[in-house]
Amino acid sequence: MPTLSGETRAPGRDWRNPSTWHLRTRLVLVAMALLVAICGAVGLFSYASMDLFLTRQLDTQLDQASGRAREFGRPVPGNPGRPDPLEARGQGVGTLNARILDGAVSSAGFLAGDASRKGLSPDDNHVLVALTPNGVPVDRTLSTGAYRLTAVQAPYGDVIVTGLPLAEKQNTLASLVWTMVVVSAGGLVLIGLAGTALIRRTMKPLEQLSEVATKVSRLPLDAGEVALAVRVPASAAHPGTEVGSVGYALNQMLENVSNALEARQHSEMKVRQFVADASHELRTPLTAIRGYTELIRMTEHFTPDGQKSLARVQSQSERMTTLVEDLLLLARLDEGQPLKVGDVDLTQLAIETVSDEKVMAPDRIWQLELPEEPVVVRGDGTQLHQVLANLLSNARKHTGPGTTVVTGVMRSADGSAVVTVTDNGSGIAPEFIGRIFARFARADAARRNPAAATTAAVRSGAAPAAGAGTGASAGAPATTAAAVPTAEGTSGLGLSIVQSIVEAHGGTVEVTSRPGRTEFAVRLPATPPSA
Repeated sequence: MPTLSGETRAPGRDWRNPSTWHLRTRLVLVAMALLVAICGAVGLFSYASMDLFLTRQLDTQLDQASGRAREFGRPVPGNPGRPDPLEARGQGVGTLNARILDGAVSSAGFLAGDASRKGLSPDDNHVLVALTPNGVPVDRTLSTGAYRLTAVQAPYGDVIVTGLPLAEKQNTLASLVWTMVVVSAGGLVLIGLAGTALIRRTMKPLEQLSEVATKVSRLPLDAGEVALAVRVPASAAHPGTEVGSVGYALNQMLENVSNALEARQHSEMKVRQFVADASHELRTPLTAIRGYTELIRMTEHFTPDGQKSLARVQSQSERMTTLVEDLLLLARLDEGQPLKVGDVDLTQLAIETVSDEKVMAPDRIWQLELPEEPVVVRGDGTQLHQVLANLLSNARKHTGPGTTVVTGVMRSADGSAVVTVTDNGSGIAPEFIGRIFARFARADAARRNPAAATTAAVRSGAAPAAGAGTGASAGAPATTAAAVPTAEGTSGLGLSIVQSIVEAHGGTVEVTSRPGRTEFAVRLPATPPSA
């Protein structure tokens, strides 16, 4: 939001809103997301393929082990006992075999790592009995670990259960997962770094376009002579590419704007020269008119109506002389003529100027708020006197009797000097604040409220300063019943002169207004800019 010093606070970037991120950041993140999706899909496919391969391989080994167990466990004629299937040759470490007779486990065990036989728990026996003897391999978890089991009805009536451990398969799949995770993560990091570098390099032309646009946006194109020499580099202005086409179009636009600015500057210089020449030429006949008018009044006798008419001629010639002086001053300020820089005591200046206004308007309450120590700046004393005189005259003309006008001088923390003129009048119309410092800008109260035409003053004039003519300043109407009527005469140049003088000193002038308080604040640097 705008501050008193005219600075604006740029909105911050919200990391939660992707639309505010840099384009290269979004491109890198999108590329990384696609790579993660591809790696994930490849990993899932590889895992599923490896799982299927290992399962088929294990099923083949399980079928062979089951066949050996059934063959070895066949009853021997004349021998009441039955051979243990686990004793069959070729059974590997971890192989599980069990015989089920009449729904109960008659013998069960598995080969341990030392080739010894280990038994199973009763809970394991319940799992084995629950198997369907259809020869289809199934996965079950026993007390000794996960197994791939198959139950087959033997020709001699027994159910032979054979199982192989799943630990080797699970270890292989776990190794595959970790390998893919590590390789994918490393690949993503490398690709991310390489992609960032490549995308940054590819986006370099766009950054150049942004840099050029930013430089142009900071140029003071609204007034004065402007050298618009900023252009997009030729490397980023090839019409054959998307970015190059934008750069080429931006260069064409800047060329057109530069030509328009030169034409505008040339036209402004013509107008300024005409105003300066015309004002200079008008000074001599106006001086003659005033001189002859005063001579006629002293040497000739007129009727009362004639005296009024002659007084009107003299007052209007004086008013026109003031206007001509204001125009000449603005022309000199526009030309940037060097300041007559010296030490100026703003506290003493405020005392003298307010004293002058007290004589002209004793019915106002004039107050001073001054520091204990003098506030001295480097500047043109005559012009700074005119600034303060215009502001005080502006307050005098557009407030009624009894209004309090406070003139303050202070030194800010950054070393600059601040001069304020504050009154408790009715304020300035909000719609007029934006153009209050424009030349010849005047708000006419009669046009908005005809009934108040004779009682409402237009806050747009300034009184002559010492040694120079002052014009009128721009402003809004005061609505006090005792306000000075608009017939006092304002040209709308007073506040324009204030702004031009203050800016020539490297300072700023601002206005804030609401009903009951209007304040003009002039901020001057400790050292004015060189001419």
